[in-house]
Amino acid sequence: MLNIPASTKIFVCAQPVDMRQSFDALSGLVEQYFGQNPLNGHFFVFFSKRRDRMKILAWDIDGFVLYYKRLEQGTFSWVGDLSLLEGSEILAADFALVLAGINPSEVKRQKRYCRIPELSRI
Repeated sequence: MLNIPASTKIFVCAQPVDMRQSFDALSGLVEQYFGQNPLNGHFFVFFSKRRDRMKILAWDIDGFVLYYKRLEQGTFSWVGDLSLLEGSEILAADFALVLAGINPSEVKRQKRYCRIPELSRI
C-alpha cells in the first residue's frame, strides 16, 4: 500500500503515456507536460492508453521512485471524468480513492471548515 502525506502535491497527466517509458523519459514528460521540476518531491501520475495501468514518478531523498500498478480486471476509465486540465493537481485524499478504484467525482463530500491562512506580517 502506498501512503501519501496530505501535504504531497499530486499531478495527473490527462494524456495517455507509453508504459514502456521509465525514469528518464517520464522525468522529461514532467518538465514538458507539467512544467515542474521532477526533483521537487511531488507525485506525477501517468496512465496507459487503455487506462488499465498507472505509473507514479516521485523523487525520494536520493533518487527517483517509480510505482507501477496494473489492474487485472477493470480500468481507470473514469479518470477522464475528472475533467483534468493540462498539469492538473488533485488532492492526496482523492488520489487515495483512485488507487482504491473509487471514482472521486462520484463521492459526496460533507461541508468542512477551511481556515484561510493569514498573510505573514511584515
